[in-house]
Amino acid sequence: MTWDEIEVPKEIRPFMLEQAEETKLGQKNGANKQYRYGNLHIREYDDKYLIHMDKIDPRKDPVGHLIFDAPEVLIGLATAVIGGKKIASQIYKIQKDPKSKNLSLITGFLASMALGYVGYSLTKNIKNL
Repeated sequence: MTWDEIEVPKEIRPFMLEQAEETKLGQKNGANKQYRYGNLHIREYDDKYLIHMDKIDPRKDPVGHLIFDAPEVLIGLATAVIGGKKIASQIYKIQKDPKSKNLSLITGFLASMALGYVGYSLTKNIKNL
C-alpha cells in the first residue's frame, strides 16, 4: 500500500461501484481484480479494497497517465533502451569482429533488462518517499 491509497476492509464495507469497470490497466500488485471509475483506481483483494485516485484516466490518455501517474514505467523503458543500446555498441566496438554482432546483441538485451529494472525500481522508490 502506498501513502496515497485508502484501505477499505471487506468485512466493514463490502462494496463495489456499479458503474466501475473491471480493467487490466494498472499494476495489480497482487490484487484479484482491479476496477476503474473515472480517475478512481480500485484494487480488490480477498479481504480488502485498496483505492487511490489517479491524476489521469489511462483509458482516456495513456501517455498522460504514464507521465503523471506512472513515470517509473517511462524511466524504466528509457533506461533499458538507452543503456542496452550503449552497452551493445561498446561490446561490438571492443570485439572488432563481424561475428561478435550476436554477442553484442545478447549482451545489450540482457543489460537493457537489468538497467530497465534498476531505473524502474529506483524511480518507484523515490516516488513513494
